[in-house]
Amino acid sequence: MADVLFEYVRHGTSVKVTAVEPETGIEAVVIVPADLPEAQMQARALQKLLYILKKREES
Repeated sequence: MADVLFEYVRHGTSVKVTAVEPETGIEAVVIVPADLPEAQMQARALQKLLYILKKREES
């Protein structure tokens, strides 16, 4: 996995962060507090994306 794309959509006091692996199009979505630093938002979304990719490899 070379690159991951991130999208941010703010909803009041929360942000929906989507992490997309461009080669496969697999994406993960997390909802985080809006006051969280961007690096932590990305880390949480990336962690979930890696979890999803691992589960797909196992099945």
